[in-house]
This record gives sequence, structure tokens and C-alpha cells, in this order.
Amino acid sequence: MMKKTLQQDHKEALKDPVFKIVSGAAAELGVDCYVIGGFVRDFILERGTPKDIDIVAVGSGIDLAKKVASKLPDKPKVSVFKNFGTAMIKTGDVELEFVGARKESYQNDSRKPVVENGTLEDDQKRRDFTINALAFSLNEKDFGRLLDPFDGLNDLKNRLLRTPLEPNITYSDDPLRMMRAIRFATQLGFTIKMESLQAITENKERIKIISKERIVDELHKILASERPSVGLSLLHKTGLLPYILPELVALQGIDEIEGQRHKDNFWHTLEVVDNIARATDNLWLRWAALLHDIGKAPTKKFHKKLGWTFHGHEFVGAKMVYKLFKRLRMPLNDKMKFVQKMVLMSSRPIAISEAHATDSAVRRLVFDAGDHIDDLMTLCEADITTKNPKKQKKYKNNFKLVRQKIKEVEERDHIRNFQPPVSGEEIMQVFDLKPSKEIGIIKDAIKEAILEGDIPNEHKAAKEFMFKKGKELGLTAQKPN
Repeated sequence: MMKKTLQQDHKEALKDPVFKIVSGAAAELGVDCYVIGGFVRDFILERGTPKDIDIVAVGSGIDLAKKVASKLPDKPKVSVFKNFGTAMIKTGDVELEFVGARKESYQNDSRKPVVENGTLEDDQKRRDFTINALAFSLNEKDFGRLLDPFDGLNDLKNRLLRTPLEPNITYSDDPLRMMRAIRFATQLGFTIKMESLQAITENKERIKIISKERIVDELHKILASERPSVGLSLLHKTGLLPYILPELVALQGIDEIEGQRHKDNFWHTLEVVDNIARATDNLWLRWAALLHDIGKAPTKKFHKKLGWTFHGHEFVGAKMVYKLFKRLRMPLNDKMKFVQKMVLMSSRPIAISEAHATDSAVRRLVFDAGDHIDDLMTLCEADITTKNPKKQKKYKNNFKLVRQKIKEVEERDHIRNFQPPVSGEEIMQVFDLKPSKEIGIIKDAIKEAILEGDIPNEHKAAKEFMFKKGKELGLTAQKPN
């Protein structure tokens, strides 16, 4: 919340010595310069001191960056991006980005503008929202003065997202701003002005010209917020979601046949994501929560005796995760494999919690989940969305029992990151074998015997079992022990 009055405290925002250095450098070059955007907004909102600082010069931002770098004690490197007319300096824990004031015009098929030099007001007009058009002067004559041509300060007080220009122009020019509006609404708890929200709906198809990487970056920020469902609901309401995550949209709706209904898996999913956001900051576990039920749409069937079923939805959903990540150009590495694994296993602890949790079932769960067993349990606990207090308490208690059982089995049997007590090399040596299928058969038999609890996870017991299995396969041990 905004507790300060800006008139009292705005100079306090510029107490870092770097601002005086920028001011002096600009004076030497004879250009005006200003701090603009997120730094100003977040200072007023008391969201901490931002380390990313955008500086706009009425002139060459690149020249100003070079002059500032020469005056800083650590003489930082200047990273120049000529195509964008920008330059960046990292000094200490602060990152300064310099740009010349500019005005922009856009073509229909691109979000890359035609850029011309402009005034500070031109630059403020091209900003996405009034709250990001606020600027502090760094000029010696009025150092620290707030420049607010679009009444952004009032919008901050009213927690309102509004575009400086007519919203259809702002969003059509750069459709990524539609995603940014929804992301800011989610992160800051702001309301998007009704005309602006309507303009997003009207321009939703324009999102198709935005790169998948930029869209995913905004999705990540929505998912990383306290209540991701706010942003996901707005993406749905404005019609953007079908262009980004059609797999989620397919989950919406409740079908009824012969009086039997199923829950709306779309809104259920949003609840699960909010639940998991309260439990973990792990972005990829939040992705797993978002995608845990996507296999339900293609596997939904109605049976007269069973009612609605979603058989194999975890397996189908895990395969869909790969296609979704590939389509959105997200990493197809261990992060994707983690999300796949969570989706594939998402019902396993539930099945164990509803039945008597045998040691064997728990051992297999821990073996299959490995280091991710705690993440899997967190996901399953977040999946409890029933509004019935008795059922909710029962499900939570069941999961507590499963967690306790996991702890007991893990301490006793050491199944997590299981390594066979008898290696393939030892089997080869004992039976004088070359690489062959018999080695794999014996190793799998030992693993199964341990998971079933037939033998303890110890070398001696496993070796005795190895001899027994080898004999069954007609192998002759070369050594008695």
C-alpha cells in the first residue's frame, strides 16, 4: 500500500550516489535525463528499492551511458545495443539501462516500432501504463521533481491499471502489453480499467505476433505471484488463454448425463495452483499444478455403471506436457522432465492415501519419485479443493499418514535414489558372465524383492538372493560365496 506522500519523500528515492553521477554526466553533455518506469512506481508503492533502473535521456542514451561509466569508481563495462538505441551498465548491485527519448509508430504485422527521436512526453506516451510513465528528474535545476503527465500517481493510489493513450492503440501497437497488464494486475493486486480490459478482448488475436519466449516470460511472472489464479482468470476472461494454453481451456465446463456430473476441471486447476503457491516458490512445481489435469479432457468418458471416468489421464497428460513445452519453446530439459514426472505420478499418493498404505506400495512410490517425493506430496496436498470441511480434514489427515509412512520406510529401507546392493560387475564375476540379458534379469529381480519387502536393502541378503535367482536361470556360481 502507498503510505508516503510523494511530495515529502521523492528525493529520498534518489539518495544513491549513482543518481548524482548520472546527473553530473548529463549536465556535461548538455542533455536532460530522468529516471522512469518501474523504479519510480515501486518506490512509491514501497515495494523495496528496485535494482533495475531505467534512465531516459533527451538525446543519446548510449553517449550518456558511456559518460556515466567513465565517472563511476569501478569503471564498469558499457553494453551497447545499437539496434535498440540502448546501453546498459552494471555497477555494484545496480543495473542501469539508458535509452534516448523517442516516439514510436507501428506496423500491423509487427510489435517492432519505427523509432524517431522525441521529447520526454513522447517517451512517456509510448509507455504501457500510466503507473509506468512516472518519472523523476535527474537534472540539476529540478533534481527529484516528479513528472506525471497522465495522472499515474492517482492511479497508483486507486490501484488502477490504465493506458496513457487510447487502450486499443496501446495494445494493438504492442500486444505484449496485454500480457503485461494481466501480469501487473496479478502481481500488484490492481484492477485493469474496464475500457482497457475490453480493449484486450478486442485485440486478443494480436497476441499471435508475439514470440513464445516473451509470452512465457509473462506467464512465469503470473505463476510466481501470490495468487496466480487472478492472472489465469483474466487470461481466460479476455480470450487470450486459447492462444496460449488451449489445453487448459479444454478443461472448462461440466457435462451431465443421466444426472451424473463431473467437476469443472478448469476452475479446480486454478484453485490447485493457488493452493500450491501458498506452499512453495518452486516455479516448475507450480507449472506441474497448472498442468496436472490436462490429460482429463482427451480421456473423459461416460460409463453407465461407473459414471464419468478419466482413465490414464496422468499418462496422457505427461505426454501432453512435452508437446506444450515444445510449442511454447520452453526448456525441454530436466525442468520439463520434472513437470512430466509430477503430472504422471500426480494420482499415486492419492491412491495410497485412500487405501491401506502397505510398505510395498510406499517403497515403490519413493523409488519412482526419488528426490521429488516431497514435491509430489506437496502437489497432491494442493489438489485438495473440496469445500466439505469433513472431507478436507480427512484427506489432509490421510496425506499426513502417507508422509509419516514415507519417512518410516525411507529411514528403514533407504529406497530414495535406490542403488542395487549387488552391482552388475559383481554378478558377472560370480557367474563368469559377459554382458548379457541374465544380468539385467537378476538385477531387476533383486530390486523387485527389495521393493516387495521380501529381502532387506542390504548387500548380504541381496547376494544370497542373487545366488538363488542365478540357479533358477541355470547359471553356475564360480565362487562359493
